[in-house]
Amino acid sequence: MILSKNNKKRILTGDRPTGKLHLGHYVGSLQNRVKLQNEYDTFLIIADVQALTTNFDHPEKLSEDVRQVARDYLAAGIDPEKTTIFVQSLVPEIAELTVLYSMIVTVNQLRHNPTIKSEAEQYGYQEMSYGFLGYPVSQAADITFCQANLVPVGEDQIPHIEQTRKIVRKFNNMYGEVFPEPEALISDFPRLIGLDGKNKMSKSLNNAIYLSDSKEKVSQKIMKAKTDPARIHKDDPGNPEVCTVFHYQKAFNTKNHTQIAEKCRAGTIGCVACKKKMIKKLNLFLEPMRERRKKYLENPELIDQILNKGTAKARKEAAKTMKKVREVMKIDYFNN
Repeated sequence: MILSKNNKKRILTGDRPTGKLHLGHYVGSLQNRVKLQNEYDTFLIIADVQALTTNFDHPEKLSEDVRQVARDYLAAGIDPEKTTIFVQSLVPEIAELTVLYSMIVTVNQLRHNPTIKSEAEQYGYQEMSYGFLGYPVSQAADITFCQANLVPVGEDQIPHIEQTRKIVRKFNNMYGEVFPEPEALISDFPRLIGLDGKNKMSKSLNNAIYLSDSKEKVSQKIMKAKTDPARIHKDDPGNPEVCTVFHYQKAFNTKNHTQIAEKCRAGTIGCVACKKKMIKKLNLFLEPMRERRKKYLENPELIDQILNKGTAKARKEAAKTMKKVREVMKIDYFNN
């Protein structure tokens, strides 16, 4: 087992900077990151290069999106003294490792990746770019450049983690033991339903509640959220399992959701009353994030300082890893 200098196992996780983070991101993996940063040596990547796989036509948006994601991390409780937050494109060793991995991964393996197939369908891609198809290879380099042991991810990322494990096994068998095989950590709520009640919460589908939403915005969104379509009157017995708002009750009102479900089935709580309870609970949950966010909105230079410091640390780790990679592959031509 490869450990960091402080004898802690290492985590690598992160997000593509394609806009604001939402409640689905939080329950999917962000809450685990906040909790585990006290137990693991945590690296948190803002994957700006991978954002270009679907936003290649608007790279100018990345400057603000990178900072937006960093603010969301810090507002959610990520501590920059415990977690290394860094920008993917500013660690060129990751790109180098991606190229080396691409030599041992077949195109068929990538084409059969279920996440790649579903995302290509979602974006309507008839032809996939080289970067889009190779996303799992790039992600494998993200995970392994810092010798990560654990990867907190959403359910849809499991195929990518398995691809990384295959790459690690093949590399280690061919050249020598360099990388640990990372394991995925799935949250209790790997898939949060969006406000439309049909799809998972998503920025692109416009069905999300964002971590940065105001009290008023949260209230507006919850009041419009889909509930049991068969329930016409507030006294009608309802089915909480088909109700979007009850899905949020399970995620954010864990102590009382069973009682709410019973009242819903008995017709003793109406949808409006249920929604008002959820609004109150969500705003209590988000209020500490709003307070932490103020610090970084009022002092925007702090974000750049944190990202520069984290990226410098990530580069040091990357250099150590690539030195070992070149040694075992016998391509450190002039070091001997």
